Amino acid sequence: MAHVVVERSFPTPQSDEDLAVVEDRLAPCSELHGVVWKRSVVSLDRRHMICEYEAPDAETVRKIQREAGAAFDHIWPGEIIGG
Repeated sequence: MAHVVVERSFPTPQSDEDLAVVEDRLAPCSELHGVVWKRSVVSLDRRHMICEYEAPDAETVRKIQREAGAAFDHIWPGEIIGG
């Protein structure tokens, strides 16, 4: 499995409810394609977010984001360094 990062930016600050709507759309697609959400980090102004997934590859994560209608700026595979 690959470690895949999704970068997102939003024109307006996102509430917890806004983010939950996207997560609800992503969850079934993720499960279907064997993608596991690990964590997300949202900026203090709530206009930028990074989400981390374990997935077969970055293209699978792109497909899921598009199927769920989730906006994203960049998706890239990476590795965790350090502790």
